[in-house]
Parts: sequence; structure tokens; C-alpha cells
Amino acid sequence: MLRVDRGRLTEPADFDARCRKPGNEWLAAHPGGQRPRDYWSPFKRRLADGFGELCAYAAMYEPVGTVDHFVSADEDRSLAYEWANYRYASAWINSSKKNTRAAEILDPFLVESGWFRILLPSLQLVTTERIPIAIRPLAESTLRRLHLIDDERVIRQRRAWYKLWQSGELTLVGLRQMAPLIAEAVSSSTPLP
Repeated sequence: MLRVDRGRLTEPADFDARCRKPGNEWLAAHPGGQRPRDYWSPFKRRLADGFGELCAYAAMYEPVGTVDHFVSADEDRSLAYEWANYRYASAWINSSKKNTRAAEILDPFLVESGWFRILLPSLQLVTTERIPIAIRPLAESTLRRLHLIDDERVIRQRRAWYKLWQSGELTLVGLRQMAPLIAEAVSSSTPLP
């Protein structure tokens, strides 16, 4: 996880007319427990752009991510069509949240620079002492709950980006765009010339 520039995530001008209003009308007509109708997917590209095409949780390039409702519709249906409730995420990580309450996951919008780091050569994601003590247990449980520490799915992705950099097929600048936490780890472990 890494800091998200929320200035890049302004609500699209047509979001209210094309998502919020029809979505809230749908909710009013379907007060039961049905999954809300998907009016948000047409805005997935804008969301991805706002997140720099990085998964909000894994902090790596995600070409086919999903719209994550940070507060799930099961928890609060009134937020199903709210732009501020959306995060861009890898589908498998979004699925890992299942019906987890928002209070049990560290919101990517709260993350500050330096709160997480990648260990080399294991490529495990860990918390740092920069996380305020009051938030640290939530950050650590989020890493476990979303399988971000050392799950083979995420390690495989990290390993691919790391190998591309090691082989010279990807520059450090490119690595910063695709996997910024790996780039930070590489930068801090590479002696300066």
C-alpha cells in the first residue's frame, strides 16, 4: 500500500447523472438485499487513471482491475454509488475483502508515504515504524487479511517486476511507475555510484 494522490481522483462531471442518480433510483426500487446494479463500471478507466493504474492495496500496475467499494454494499448500500467510496483494486484482492467491514481494513486513502516497504530479496510487504502506533495493528491485519505479505499471487507479480529490473529490461524510472514499493526497496539497497 502507498499514498494515493487524491487530487487525481476528482469525481467525473457525468458521474452524478450516469451513476449516482440512476443507482440511487435502483436502490429505492429494490430495497431488498440484492446486489446493486452496476452503474459504476463505465467509470473504471477514470478510477484507474486516478490511481495511476496501480492497485490501491498491492501498489503495483493493474491493467484489468476492478472498482472496489471500500465500504461494501452489504455494510452500507447508500454508498454503492458514491465516487468517494471507490478504490481501484486487483480483482483477487477485492474478492479477498468479501464481506469484511470497512473498519477492519486500512483505507488506502489514509496511507502516507513510507508506511510500508518491500523486503529484498524475499519481496515480502511489511509495515514500518512510520505508521502511527494507533493504526499499526489495523495495517498489519490488513496485510494478512488481503494476503499482501507473502501470498504466492502477489509474490509472483513482485518477482516479475523485480526480474525485469534486474535484467535491465525495465529502468528504475519504469519500475517506479509499475511497482513503486519495489523501486523504493531497490533504491535503498543499491549503493550510489
